[in-house]
Amino acid sequence: MEQSPLTQQARPSFRPKIVSLYETLFKEANTSVLGNGEKAAGFWAEFFLLKCHPPGLVELLGPLRSDDLMGLQPQTRELFLRCVSCVKAGVGPQDEVALETLTVFLRSILTKRYTNLSSDIISLLTGLDNVDKVFTGFVAALEGLVRNGRNIELRCKAIQTAMCIAYGAFQTGLLSYFTHRDFFPALMKFINDPEAVLITYDPFVLLGILANYNKFELQNPYQLRLSDFVNEPTIKKIIKEIGSASAQIRADYISVQEDLPEGWSLGGVLSYVGLSALSGIPKPKTPPPPTSAEAVKLAFDELPGNKAPILLPTYDFAHLNKLFLFQFVEFKEQGVEETPICAYISLTSYLLQHAHRSARSTAYARCNLLVFRILLEDQATCKNLVNEENKGPVRLCRQRQPHLPVVRGGRILMMVMIDVVIDGMNHNLRKRLDVDMYILCIAILQRILSYLIRTKTRLEYHWSELWRSILSFIKFLTTYVADLKDLPRITDLIHNLVNLVALSLSSGDNFLPGAAEYDDLFYKLVETGDGLKKFAEVYSLPTHLPQSSISILLAVSDHYYRLIAEFTTNAAAQARSKLASKNLSPAQVQEVIKKGYETLSIKSKEGLDGWERYREGLEERGFLKRFARWVVEDVRAGKGGGEV
Repeated sequence: MEQSPLTQQARPSFRPKIVSLYETLFKEANTSVLGNGEKAAGFWAEFFLLKCHPPGLVELLGPLRSDDLMGLQPQTRELFLRCVSCVKAGVGPQDEVALETLTVFLRSILTKRYTNLSSDIISLLTGLDNVDKVFTGFVAALEGLVRNGRNIELRCKAIQTAMCIAYGAFQTGLLSYFTHRDFFPALMKFINDPEAVLITYDPFVLLGILANYNKFELQNPYQLRLSDFVNEPTIKKIIKEIGSASAQIRADYISVQEDLPEGWSLGGVLSYVGLSALSGIPKPKTPPPPTSAEAVKLAFDELPGNKAPILLPTYDFAHLNKLFLFQFVEFKEQGVEETPICAYISLTSYLLQHAHRSARSTAYARCNLLVFRILLEDQATCKNLVNEENKGPVRLCRQRQPHLPVVRGGRILMMVMIDVVIDGMNHNLRKRLDVDMYILCIAILQRILSYLIRTKTRLEYHWSELWRSILSFIKFLTTYVADLKDLPRITDLIHNLVNLVALSLSSGDNFLPGAAEYDDLFYKLVETGDGLKKFAEVYSLPTHLPQSSISILLAVSDHYYRLIAEFTTNAAAQARSKLASKNLSPAQVQEVIKKGYETLSIKSKEGLDGWERYREGLEERGFLKRFARWVVEDVRAGKGGGEV
C-alpha cells in the first residue's frame, strides 16, 4: 500500500554552519590552512559572522581530557588569539560573537584538571612568550567594553567573559592581569547604569572574586577600592541586590520544606518567599517539594543555591566600608515590606540551621556570622540595630526542632540576631563540634550584651531562651567531654562561654528589662544542679582563683544551694541537687532566689564586657582563603560565567 501524502514526515535536523567550522578547526588538521598551519582569513571572516552555538562547541571540547587539549595547542591558541583580536577591534557583530565564543571556550578548558595548572593553561591560550602582551591587551579591552560598551548586552557579555577567567584561573597567575588593570570603576559604572537595574549580581560577584585574589599575600587593589568607595546610589543598588539574592536563596530552602508558622498573613508569606509584586523580587522557579525523608535530606544537602556566592563580596564590603554598614541597616525601599538587612538575617537563620550538613553549608553560615560580628563591633551600627525605626519582620527558619517562640510583626534587629545565633547553637550540636563556629557565636552574643550593658539598653526579649540554650550547651559539653576535650581551640570556647555567663550574672541588672528575667537566669543556673561543678572539673577550669569567671558562677550556685538547704527540713539526708527538684516547687525556688539577693555578693571580674576588634588576617585567614575557593567552585559549577 502506498504511503499517503498526508502522512507526517520526520522533520529534518538542521545543523548550524558554525558547528562544522568548530569541527574543521579542531578535527580537520589539514583543511583550509595556510602554509604556517593557520586557518585562512576567509575561514575566520565566516567564523565571526556566524552566531556562536554553545552546545556544539561544548559537545566538541567537553569529552577531551587535558592531555588531549595539550595536543591541540596550535588550534586552541589560534582560536583564542583570533577572538582576542576581534574583541580589541570592537567591530560588531564580530566582537559579540568573539566574546560569546571565548566564554564557552574558556569555561570548557579552564574546568579541566592539569598537571601544571598555570603553565598548561598559558600554553593552551598564548604560549609563555606571548602571554604578557596578549593578556595585557585583552584585559584592557574587556575593561573598556564593561565601562563604555556600545550597548548593555555587549557589556554583559564582557563581564561574563571576565567572570570565566576569574573563576577558571583563580589559582593561576593569569588573574594578576586584573589587578594591574583596575576593573573597579568600570564595574561600579555598570552597576550604577539605569539599564543594569536587574543585572547587578554578576559584576558584584566578579568584584568579590577579584578582591579575594591573593589578598593575604599581596596588596589587592580591589580591597583598597572597596574601602574608599562612597557613592551612595551605587551602594544602595548593591544592597538591594544582596537583599533580593538572600530572599531567593532562602526560597530554595522553603521549596524543600515549608516552615511557616500558622496564622501568618498571606501578604507576609508572599513577601517573605519572594512571591509578592510588592517585594520587588521575581517569583522563584522551584520544583515541587520532595516527599520522602531521604529526598528532603538530599535536597537540603545541595543548598544553598547558585546565588550564594554573593555572600563573599557582601562580607568584604561590610568588613572594609563603614558607609556600606550604615546603609545596609538603614536602607528601605518604598512599598517593599522586607528590607535587605531583614532578608539577610533571615537567610542566615536558614544557613545556620542547616550548617551541619556539609563543609560548604558551614562555610556560608560562618561567613554571614562574621558579618554579624562586624556589624556589632561598630557602635553607630549597634545603635541602628536597636533603633525602633529600623524594626522589620524577619522570617526565622523553623525546619528543625526545637523552635524558638514565634514573634509576629516587626522586631528590633538586634533581638532577631540573638535568635539566629542561639538557634544555630541549638541545631549544630554534634560530637565533632565545629568549635570555630561556636566561638564566633559566643563572640557575637558577648558583643551584643556588652553594648546593651554599656548603653543600659533594655530589650523586651525572651531572655529565658538565651539562658536555656547556653546552659544546655554547657550540659552538652560536659556529657561529651571525651569526644570534645581534644578538639582544637576547645579551651578558647570554654573560656569565652564561661565569661559570657559570668557577664550576664554580674551585669544583668543593666540590660534585663525587669526582675523576672534576672530571677530566671539565677533559677536556671540553680536548676543545673551539680552540672556546673562537673563541667568545671572535666575541663580543669581554675576554680581555685576567686576572681575567675567559673569561681563567680560556682559561688552563686553554692550560695543558693545553702539557702535551699536551710529552707528544707531534710537537707542532711538528700543530695542538694535533688532538693530543688523533689522538695521545692519552682515557686518556692523563685522565692529563695529573691530573698538570696540580700546576702548575695557577686565579685565581678573586670574586663568581661571587653572584646578585641575583628582582624581577619590574624583570626580568619585560613577560613577565608578556603571560603573564597568554595565560592569560586560554586560560580564555576552553578553560574558558569553567565548565559551566552
